Amino acid sequence: MRTKRTFGDCQLHIEWRTPAKVEGEGQDRGNSGVFLQGRYEVQVLDSYNNRTYSNGQAGSIYKQYIPLVNACRKSGQWQTYDIFFRSPRFSDKGALEVPGYITVVHNGVLIQDHVQLKGSTVYRGAPSYERHNLKEPLMLQDHGNPVSYKNIWLREL
Repeated sequence: MRTKRTFGDCQLHIEWRTPAKVEGEGQDRGNSGVFLQGRYEVQVLDSYNNRTYSNGQAGSIYKQYIPLVNACRKSGQWQTYDIFFRSPRFSDKGALEVPGYITVVHNGVLIQDHVQLKGSTVYRGAPSYERHNLKEPLMLQDHGNPVSYKNIWLREL
């Protein structure tokens, strides 16, 4: 899902839940993601008693930063993310002037503390920046796993 409106610097509150019945393991358990500006992913995953690669667990800035702690509740329980995002800034010629930054609070616990984004989320290879608008849509990933969302609100900063 992608918003019609576009956003830059913002505070995002989102609640999510993976199924109570545990099926699958690793990245096949409630896999989804919150994509700020459609390109910077905060991972959504059932990481309660679920081993997976560290920079792909719930609350990771996918493939860039592991969370400071695993704050996941049991499968089937509602989880909260409070995300504070500062959009990267680009020059008129497309060069990165100021990188993006993300802070994430998961279930009331600080798990990402003003981390500097290395670029857009990629599955393989190194992340890098590509010039984009100061405001872009918010996207929720459908990764083929059942995940529910509710109480989503965003305020621009």
